[in-house]
This record gives sequence, structure tokens and C-alpha cells, in this order.
Amino acid sequence: MSSVPAEPNHDMPQRMEKPVVQFRDGAFVETTDAIASEYALTIFVNENELATIVCTPTHMEELVVGFLASEGIIRRADQIESLAISRFMGTARVTTKHKVTFNQEFYNKRYIASCCGKGRQSFYFHNDAVTAKHVDDDVQLTADQVFAVLDAMDEEATLFHETGGVHMAALCRPGELVLARTDIGRHNALDKIFGHVLQQEIPLAGTVIAFSGRISSEVLLKVAKIGVGIVVARSAPTALAIDMADELGITAVGFVRGRSFNVYTHPWRIRQ
Repeated sequence: MSSVPAEPNHDMPQRMEKPVVQFRDGAFVETTDAIASEYALTIFVNENELATIVCTPTHMEELVVGFLASEGIIRRADQIESLAISRFMGTARVTTKHKVTFNQEFYNKRYIASCCGKGRQSFYFHNDAVTAKHVDDDVQLTADQVFAVLDAMDEEATLFHETGGVHMAALCRPGELVLARTDIGRHNALDKIFGHVLQQEIPLAGTVIAFSGRISSEVLLKVAKIGVGIVVARSAPTALAIDMADELGITAVGFVRGRSFNVYTHPWRIRQ
């Protein structure tokens, strides 16, 4: 893939200082506060408009690559001929080496998949049913390592601590943080991870996703598309996310608070 940015540096500030009237100690005080930046990026694939993503304007090339892979437009980073991002126009223009056809109606069309013959049904968007995959990795974590992966992510959460307005995702191995990404959109943080993995050809065997928010069905599907066997989150999963994790072979760990957590699916990956 050749990267052809329209400007030399297409990342922009993650935060801005804005005036605020704060009520503190029984009185109003005029001060400033750090606010997370919000940016709209419209993606074109072979001159066809695909989607507009509202994001934190950093690591945007990774975001585009990860989003395209998550949507099934590409499978590998080398399928992209060129990627040009214009921060002034708010566009990412992608040329692929292969012909791409996509039907916009599929982005709003649900696909119903039976769940392993257990009498349940999971609901996917059409493109999710094509790209989500069962994860067979035998990665395991000890209880102490569960706490450690979230602690490692938190150490990278500077923007969250400054603004309180972003999500964090991290790719880890037991005892090692591989990379962390931040975004106002929880899906975007995971797509940035996915894009980096594809661009750098990072092997995923033995890796874990740490996540700052709840495990929704959409977050669970992103983890499946990346191909990681364990997702560890501060908050709870939804019931549909648990069903999907069970079906897709992913260990979902949530409510990591203090020295406790819940393992919702495939508990064999978490040991004492």
C-alpha cells in the first residue's frame, strides 16, 4: 500500500481548551477545560462514497484500513493501492488493487444466524456475517494477568484522564502491551487497532483485547473480526454480546473492578 496524504501530517489535535463556567465549593468560577476533539472523515473507495466516520483525528490511516477490513472491503493491507487523507477536506480516498462492489442497503440489513444448534439466534449486519470469524486461539490469562492488561491500558489513557470523553482499546499479550489507541468512538478505537495490525502484519496468536467500555454486540463483533480470543473490559457485556461471544469462541471478561471480575463465556481461558 502506498500512503499518499494530501498534507504532510494529517493528524490533528486530540483535545482543545474551551471556556467553561464551573460550580465548585459553592461558587461559580470561569475557567477552561480540556475537551476531546471530534472530526468527520468521509471515506471514498475507488471514487465511490462508502461512509462518514466521526472520530478523534489521530491514527486516521489505521482507522481507514481497519474500517475497510472490518467491513469486508479488504482482507489485507496490501490490497490497497493508495490511501490519501486530506485533513482540510475531511476525506480519505482509497484505491484498491481489486474491483470493489458494495451495496449500501447491506449496511442496514440484519442477517439472522443460528447459534451452534443451541436454539438461539444471533443478529448480525450482512457485512458482519461475512467477516466475523470463529476464534480458535488457545491464549490463556491468569487472574493477575486479567488485572494487568487493564492496568497497562490505563497507563496509556492520557487523553481520557484529561477529557473524560474518549474510549480506550489496547492489544496485549500476557505481560506486554503491544499498542493502545484512543477515540471518541469505541468502534473506531478497535478499528485503529485492526488497521495497525494489518499494516504491520502483527501475529495475533496469544493476544488479548483490553477495552475501557461495555462489551456491546458491535464491540464483540469487532474483536471477532480482528481475530482475538479474549476481550477484557471494565464494564459489563450485553446479553446479545454474550450469545455472540459464546458462538464465536471468544472469552468475554467484564466488570473488572478492584480485585474481582466476571467471566461470561469460554472460562477455560482464564485460570487461577
